[in-house]
Amino acid sequence: MDAFFASVEQRDNPDLRGKPVAVGGLDRRGVVAAASYEARQFGVRSAMPSFKARGLCPELIFVPVRHDVYREISGQIREVFAEYTHLIEPLSLDEAYLDVTDNIPGIPYAWQVAKEIRAKVFERTQLTCSAGVSFNKFLAKMGSSQRKPNGQFAITPDEGEAFVAALPIGKFHGIGPVTAARMIELGIHTGADLREKSLPFLQQMFGKSGSHFFDIARAIDNRQVTPDRIRKSVGAENTFGTDIFEIDDLIEQAEPLIDKVWRHCERHDTRGRTVTLKVTFADFQQITRSRSMNSMIESPAVVRQLTHELLRSLFPLRLGIRLIGVTLSSLSTEDEPAGNQLALAL
Repeated sequence: MDAFFASVEQRDNPDLRGKPVAVGGLDRRGVVAAASYEARQFGVRSAMPSFKARGLCPELIFVPVRHDVYREISGQIREVFAEYTHLIEPLSLDEAYLDVTDNIPGIPYAWQVAKEIRAKVFERTQLTCSAGVSFNKFLAKMGSSQRKPNGQFAITPDEGEAFVAALPIGKFHGIGPVTAARMIELGIHTGADLREKSLPFLQQMFGKSGSHFFDIARAIDNRQVTPDRIRKSVGAENTFGTDIFEIDDLIEQAEPLIDKVWRHCERHDTRGRTVTLKVTFADFQQITRSRSMNSMIESPAVVRQLTHELLRSLFPLRLGIRLIGVTLSSLSTEDEPAGNQLALAL
C-alpha cells in the first residue's frame, strides 16, 4: 500500500488531502508511525521523532493512530488477494508476497494480475497500492518501490542481473544503514561491486548473511511464498512520558508489557525460550539484551524474572531511558516438539 496509515487518514478526512500528514503523537516523546507523500517531500519518515518531523515541516499535521481501522482495511485488501491466489505471505498490515503462477482466474500474465488486484483494491477501499512483478521475492520487493505511488514495475529473468548490478547498495532490501556503511568501507557501492566479492569473503565479513548477499548480487532468491508463516516472536513496548532513571520504575513499567506478551501466548497456545529486552535511551541510542532457557518458558513468572535481570544489567545508567520493549521469541505451539537448545546469555 502507498503510505498506508496516512492515506487512510486522508481518505477519511478530505481536509487532509494534498497536505503533509503524519500519523503519530505530536508531544515531545512522540514518533511518526507513517507520513503522507506530501510530508515525505520535506524529509519526514516513519520512526522519526515527532519534534524532528515538525522541525523539517512546520506545516505538518499530526493525527492519532487508529490501528483498528487499519486492521479492518487490511482485511479487505487480503480478501482481494484471495480472489487471485491462495499463496499469500503477509509481511505486515500493508504488504504481502503473492505467488500467482497458478492464479485462480487463470490469467496468463502476472503483470495483468497485478493490474487487476490494484484496480480492485482501489475500487473497494479508495486507496492506492504499488506492485513489483518478478520471478523471485527479492526482485519483486525491489520492483514494488520503483514506481510509487500507484504504479507497478516488472523485472524479467533476462533483466534481473542487470537491475541488481546497477542498484546502489543502500537500496538493497535487507541491507540496513549499518551494513551498507560497512560495505561502502569495503568498496562495495553497487550490486556490481557486491557481485565481484567471493562467497568466502562475504561470509567472513558478514557471517551467515554473506551467502544471502552472494546470491542476491546474482538475482538469485529461492525462497518460496509461504502462507500462514509461523510467528517467531511476540512483543510489546512503551515510550515513557519522561525519561526513567530508577530500576524500580523500570520494573513497574515492564509489568504491563510482560502481561500483554503472556496473554498472547495463552490465547494462541504458544510458548517461547528467549526473552529479549529492547531499550531506547534519551539520546535515541537503542540496544537489546537477551536471555534464553534450555526449555520452553511455561509461566509469566519466568518471563518476569528474566526481564528483571536484563533491566538490572543496564545499571549504572549513563542516560535516562525513554522506551523499553519485551519480546518472547523462539516460539512453538504446545503440540510441537521443541527439541533441545543450549542456554545463552547474550
